[in-house]
Order: sequence, then structure tokens, then C-alpha cells
Amino acid sequence: RFYYPMDCHSDGTNLYVVDSGNNAIRKIVISSGVVTTWAGALGAAGTTDAMGGAARFDYPIKITSDGTYFYVTDGNNNTIRRIVIADATVSTIAGSGAAGSADGTGLAATFNYPYGITNDGTNLYVYSDMAIRKIVIGTGVVTTIAGTAGSKGFADGVGSAARFLEIYNELAYDGSGALYLSESFGTSIRKI
Repeated sequence: RFYYPMDCHSDGTNLYVVDSGNNAIRKIVISSGVVTTWAGALGAAGTTDAMGGAARFDYPIKITSDGTYFYVTDGNNNTIRRIVIADATVSTIAGSGAAGSADGTGLAATFNYPYGITNDGTNLYVYSDMAIRKIVIGTGVVTTIAGTAGSKGFADGVGSAARFLEIYNELAYDGSGALYLSESFGTSIRKI
């Protein structure tokens, strides 16, 4: 059973499902359909960094991978979590846990219900509170690259002059330097 599964990622052998309502990451063996709880504990919300079932999430939402790690937006915790694919060790790499929009390094930065996430192998891009945030994977430095947190609207523009309409936007990276964002309320696809 699943409870509000919100996203998934495949490595070709397994499917990793963000089971948001259960506060867990589930693994499905594609060839057999066998489902296990891979990280987090079903129904147990929290913020614990640990391995596998000892880790805790509070409404994880979206997932991306660079091949070595998964990166997950942990919505109610206002954090970005990293999971080692080899052993399911979970750690918090950005966000203090407090809701906000402060740029900073690692746990000194703040997010407000981070949602969409993607990566280009060097940086993570996160949609949070009407803004696009960039996290340098190697250093944890968080900056706002488009939009202004909390400033809802619909406007094309450069950097902070751009405006986005909703909290729940999806991100994708095209491999050549562009991000794409789907805005269902704005009935549009935006390119950054």
C-alpha cells in the first residue's frame, strides 16, 4: 500500500518512490514488483539523519539523482535531503528546518515547503515559495536565481524580476543549460 506517492526515479532495475503520505522512500524491484520501505519509516514523521529505516522525513515530495545520490525535497521539514544510493544513508544538506527564503550555506539557508527539484550534475535546482533556488552540490551554497520568494505573479524577466504563480511547480533540466518549469495555474511552460 502507498499513501500519496508523489514522485519516482528509476535506475533501470529498481523504482524508488517518494511515498509522501507515509513519510518514506519505497523501493520496487521492477522485475518482480516486490516493494520494500528503503528509507524512512511508514507513518513516522521526523527529521532524523540516519541509515535506511532509522531516518525520518516529514512529507517528502520530489526526487532527483546524480547517479551516486538521490536528492529529495522534504516539504514539511523545509529541507533538502541527500540519500546515498549504495546504502540508503540520509543526511540533510540544505535548510535549517525553519520556513524562510534566506540564501546561505547548507543548514544556514532556509526554504518554505520546497517542491520541485532537478540537477545538472553540479547543482541542484529547487522550486520553493515562488522562486528558483540553486544549491551547489560540492559546497552547499544556496542562492536564489529566479523569482522572489513570496512574490506571486506571472511575469517573464531576468532573475528576481521574474514571477511565478504557484507553490507546486515541477522542474526539469535539459542537459544543455536550460531549466523548464511547468506552471499548471499559469497554464504554461517556462524556460530559465
